[in-house]
Amino acid sequence: MKRLAIFLLSLAFINNTNNAADSIVDTSSPLETIATDFGLADGPAWDGGGNLYFPDVKGGKLYRYNPKSGKVQVFLNNAGRISATYFNHGKLFLSNNGASQISVLNGKQKTRIAGQPRDAKPSRRPNDLVVDQQGGIYYTLTGAGEVVWISPEGKQHIVIKNIKTPNGLILSPDGKTLYVAAYVPKEIWAYTVTKPGVVENGRLFAKMDSGPQKGADGMTVDRAGNVYCAGPADIWIWNPEGKLLAKIHTPTRPINCTFGDQDMRSLYITGFGGLYRQRMNTYGCFPEPALKEKTKNPKRPSTAIPKTVSPHLNVVYGQVGHRKLLADIFVPKSGKGPFPAIIVVHGGGWLNGDKAKFRALALALCERGYVTMAVGYRLGHEAKFPAGIQDCNAAVRFLRGEAQKYHVDPQKIGAVGGSAGGHLVGLMAAAPHVKQLQGSAGNQDQPSNLQAAIVMAGPMQMASGSVADRSRKNPKKSNSNQWLGKTIDEAPELYQLSDAYLHFSKKTPPLLFMVGEFDQPERNAPSREKLKSFGVDTDVKVYPKGKHGCWNQLPWFNDMVTDMDQFFQNHLK
Repeated sequence: MKRLAIFLLSLAFINNTNNAADSIVDTSSPLETIATDFGLADGPAWDGGGNLYFPDVKGGKLYRYNPKSGKVQVFLNNAGRISATYFNHGKLFLSNNGASQISVLNGKQKTRIAGQPRDAKPSRRPNDLVVDQQGGIYYTLTGAGEVVWISPEGKQHIVIKNIKTPNGLILSPDGKTLYVAAYVPKEIWAYTVTKPGVVENGRLFAKMDSGPQKGADGMTVDRAGNVYCAGPADIWIWNPEGKLLAKIHTPTRPINCTFGDQDMRSLYITGFGGLYRQRMNTYGCFPEPALKEKTKNPKRPSTAIPKTVSPHLNVVYGQVGHRKLLADIFVPKSGKGPFPAIIVVHGGGWLNGDKAKFRALALALCERGYVTMAVGYRLGHEAKFPAGIQDCNAAVRFLRGEAQKYHVDPQKIGAVGGSAGGHLVGLMAAAPHVKQLQGSAGNQDQPSNLQAAIVMAGPMQMASGSVADRSRKNPKKSNSNQWLGKTIDEAPELYQLSDAYLHFSKKTPPLLFMVGEFDQPERNAPSREKLKSFGVDTDVKVYPKGKHGCWNQLPWFNDMVTDMDQFFQNHLK
């Protein structure tokens, strides 16, 4: 395949609607062309690990693009007429239009999903698909005017009838709304998902008004719940209320889109012209980890949900405007309860990451007798400080307010976080009394104070130390400058407000520090000294040969979970 060097499209432009695109589209990064040598590039899927898959419908091939290497390669030759892909639960699902079936890819072998008729008529050839958090599959039958659902057990039934030329479809981040694009009338329909495979309250969500051309095609959503759909000439973007935010123009007709890259801030667009990429100021939704299979990476702990744990995925724990805040809550199936609870906060430099990244930790602690809540919070490119810490505090208030539902002891709630998540946990522990850090989401009648906290290699000092130094010496690469929106010299009061060290007092709960041997164990020494001066129970655990992020790697993971359990037993049980 002839490869073209990545170049910036001089013809590309972003149509701004009511200036909304200034916030959602990264206008400093124009649309890129990745490759163009395709007959028709269709529904793409990001695998969560570093690769983008997309089919060439006319060429009968499945391609894989690796952003790190910059290579676009044929992954599966003679793939047939695949019209869309979707990655979830550790698997790549295929809408195998040519074979009239939904398939899953095992290695390079296509396996037909059970529950489908083997002798399907041409009108019953699947077009696009989406996989829900339980493993069920929705797909569109454009010719038949239907949307069909296949259960994880392989039972199939029609969920929507009499919709005109259904094409693309996508679920909202919380899985409660199914969006379907009607191709010919260029309409987007929304349906309330009452339970997996059952929808009601179909209503017109949005309509494209760009002339007589047909073409409401493939869809995706971002973490804020904004809806994206490929139209005749643009990618259209609406907020969850149906307000048009922006249009991204492409030099050739777009067909589908999805989010990808390690930070999930790149919108990949496929179409007649090939593969394009647009950087965004919002984040895509990470694929759900595998629900049952053990991890294939021997250095990583398993994210498979054990039978001893009751999962509650993508629970809405708060809302800011129309932005829903989601968390995964895990409850022990055995034991009397109520149980002590632990808020689990992922890292990522305040700008990246996802709640699923700490799923293994949340599950391991749950198996030891804690209700755990892995929280998603607004990251810095979507919303500046103090949004992220306000979300974390809202999670505590939510869990306390819903204690009976999730079998939680509201007087025994702790938290653990790593890296930037460690900083947030330290700030949660130190400043529950600071109004500016609380926000309006969650149960407002509940306090957000913690009874114990663990910080894994997170900075406690923001107005001094390495964070402040980096803000001054390397302002363009400073994560704190991007997260807070200003340098320390431009807004010293913001750095002071975000500084856990400055907020420490005798009311701070017991605070344990965990760090790898090769991850600056001395980082939080001033914090430990200050806490001790207030009579606060504090200590540090250093893990031999551990580097930054060792809490998510074996063998350190097991030792750290054991130490967490011991600490929380002393202070929560």
